[in-house]
Amino acid sequence: MTLLGNLLEYNQKFVEEKSYEEYQTTKFPDKRLVILTCMDTRLVELLPKSMNMKNGDVKVVKNAGAVVAHPYGSIMRSLLVAVYELQADEVLVIGHHDCGMSAINSEQIIGKMKDRGIDEDTLNTLNYSGIDLHEWLKGFSSVQESVSHSVDMIKNHPLMDKNIPVHGLVISPETGKLDLVVEGY
Repeated sequence: MTLLGNLLEYNQKFVEEKSYEEYQTTKFPDKRLVILTCMDTRLVELLPKSMNMKNGDVKVVKNAGAVVAHPYGSIMRSLLVAVYELQADEVLVIGHHDCGMSAINSEQIIGKMKDRGIDEDTLNTLNYSGIDLHEWLKGFSSVQESVSHSVDMIKNHPLMDKNIPVHGLVISPETGKLDLVVEGY
């Protein structure tokens, strides 16, 4: 059976047995908080447990590196929706130590794209269209600096409510220990 088949089979039993009932909540975060964090697999359960969060407490937005790379991209849009439509009153940006984005090499990623069939014509079209793939795919060398940068992007966004505190933290993916980088109060 395929991975998708396994997931769907499990889901059918999950619904039939009403296992969802313990997770029912509203779309509004009980703790009135939105978190931008990394998509790292080690944080899926560790992050909420390390902060005493349960289903329904917070809105969580995830991407590679917990980075706000563009002021009008989908990450910033999600944070603005959380604040203006979903009653979030604070924002946390939580990066983590040993992040894969700190080791990203755009040349290697582009090489892997080519290995999987992305041709040079496609890459050239993007380049000639003004898209710098090396810049777009770059990582960071300091998680603290990356978190501070994302906090600044959010806090200084022209559409963000200036009364919303934006905090920055770094979590250990081994222990769950949080280190404060930026206090937004």
